Amino acid sequence: MGIKIKNYYYLIAGVLAILFAVTHAWNGQSAVLPTLLVNEISMDTRIIFRYVWHIITAENLVFGIVFIILSFHSERSKIRSAAWTIASLLLVRLMVILGVTACYDVSALTDSLIDSIAILIYVAFIILGIRMKKKEIGGESMPLQERWPKDTM
Repeated sequence: MGIKIKNYYYLIAGVLAILFAVTHAWNGQSAVLPTLLVNEISMDTRIIFRYVWHIITAENLVFGIVFIILSFHSERSKIRSAAWTIASLLLVRLMVILGVTACYDVSALTDSLIDSIAILIYVAFIILGIRMKKKEIGGESMPLQERWPKDTM
């Protein structure tokens, strides 16, 4: 009895989420968070910015782990709500990013284009995984002889 992947879309979404977590943490540590060391920024603001940054990293990591685990499950009814919840959170996150950016500097929206595309691709894989049919996931355990007409075998 081996472990079998039932939903490759969820597996891809999980791997993407973990990659996003790693790149988010790396980018934060190397480029974004060091800029907070300016003396004009209060310590409270620095702390808040750092933990909000790391919350996003942790969320991406947890989402990745969840989707990798879900990729091995075949019971759609039990996992669809989790997938829809995560997809909804990601889309809300994207709307917040774009909305806040547009409110403060519309010209900066082009800077978030790559991130926006990445989130949309990620959500697309989740939705593809949600929409998989039962037989694509492996819900049917019918022997091969019963699936094909006898005269073709």
